[in-house]
Amino acid sequence: MREISLDRLRTLVSIADHGSFAEAARLLHLAPPTVSLHIAELEARVGAPLLTRKRGQVRPTAIGQALVERARRLLIDASQALDDVHRQVQGLSGRVRLGASTGAIAHLLPQALETLRRDHPGIDVHVAVLTSQETLSGLRQGTLDVGLIAMPQPPVAGLRIQAWRRDPVMAFIPAHWSAPARVTPRWLAQQPLILNDASTRLSRQTMEWFAAAGVHPEPRIELNYNDAIKSLVAAGYGAALLPHEAAAPEPGPRVAMRPLRPALWRQLGIAHRSGDIEQATRHVLDVLRGMAAQ
Repeated sequence: MREISLDRLRTLVSIADHGSFAEAARLLHLAPPTVSLHIAELEARVGAPLLTRKRGQVRPTAIGQALVERARRLLIDASQALDDVHRQVQGLSGRVRLGASTGAIAHLLPQALETLRRDHPGIDVHVAVLTSQETLSGLRQGTLDVGLIAMPQPPVAGLRIQAWRRDPVMAFIPAHWSAPARVTPRWLAQQPLILNDASTRLSRQTMEWFAAAGVHPEPRIELNYNDAIKSLVAAGYGAALLPHEAAAPEPGPRVAMRPLRPALWRQLGIAHRSGDIEQATRHVLDVLRGMAAQ
């Protein structure tokens, strides 16, 4: 069954509004025979007359008026849909799906979201808390647009992965402890520890840091939520190894931070699909890249 085109409905509405085939043709920049053809096609499709002519005035029939009312709503919806899509093409609005670990979400991502809210308020960022491998899988499958992932990562077909940030890993220690100016693996291994669980790259990095010094500590507890870890440190439950961004707030008076010897770094990258990128996604990427040196 052939569908009714919006052009035919627009012609009908224009005739109903102005009471004239000729005026509708002028306003729509159509030839008068084209206007007549549009109405003839609509009437054939509906199976009933849509317009009447009395005393030189063209008016809708009862059936015609019902169709005119529906047509107005359809034309408004179609116009709104095109406006919405046009705004997305321009990057004024749109939805961007972003995957990130809890480490990135704790401090870095809120900074980016605040900048986006200020500079691009029409962009809606949906955040999923995922491991790096889950994020890369989501990007490959098309369920995510941007990912913040632990580095390094091997190349992935169809994805672009680039280095983003390099932040120092620090020892977070209860402030009442007596700790050296620079914390070594051997000293820290003798303390009660709160570490990230084995599913994270940070956990693997820290265990390699300990292993290089010939120690293999057993943590009291393993968590993935940095704020929870810091709260436990503040309560005196143990020490932790966590990344610290330059612009991040200090952890509070009950927690002391110490650099490590040897130094350890948390590296993050940005990943997205190769090829054409929607403008809203470009805006998100630009804001994130602007944070690289902060």
